[in-house]
Amino acid sequence: MKLFIKNMVCGRCIMVVKSELEKLGYHTENVILGEAEINKVLSEMEIELIRETLSLSGFQLIDDNSGKLIEKIKTTIVQFVHYKNEDVKINLSEYLESKLHKDYTYLSNLFSSAEGTTIEKYCINQKIEKVKELIVYGELTLSEISYRLGYSSVAYLSNQFKKVTGLTPSHFKKIKEVKRKYLDKI
Repeated sequence: MKLFIKNMVCGRCIMVVKSELEKLGYHTENVILGEAEINKVLSEMEIELIRETLSLSGFQLIDDNSGKLIEKIKTTIVQFVHYKNEDVKINLSEYLESKLHKDYTYLSNLFSSAEGTTIEKYCINQKIEKVKELIVYGELTLSEISYRLGYSSVAYLSNQFKKVTGLTPSHFKKIKEVKRKYLDKI
């Protein structure tokens, strides 16, 4: 049985969900961002126990199909921004269509109506958090960060960064982690 889980945004989230399910006695077949697969059909009581256990760690089970698809959109965007191979140049709409096998217009309309923001704005916010992370690490120049995240120029990245955060990247570099957000809070 597949469980769809909200707020799974990183490797540690996967480890926590897997650990919690195993503590409850369930063998997990596969745990990825937003999903956990258990090789057992679960009763309503078991699902409720899993729901309560995961909620203590900040996760939510998703029951409805629209909610599942919206969470898949979010986790696909997180993968696109934070974990994709930077050598692959593909735009977001093509990436979402190829991963979710749905028309981008449908995905965009569903996401906007449920989340109150556009897919593009959600993606921009994810990119800005990745920029913050890379600035804090201090291993890449702004030019390298710009290239890695698919910006056409450093100026464009800087303008977008300032529009979202109110700070220039260089000012952010001085104050570092104070302004970072958790990925599940974006």
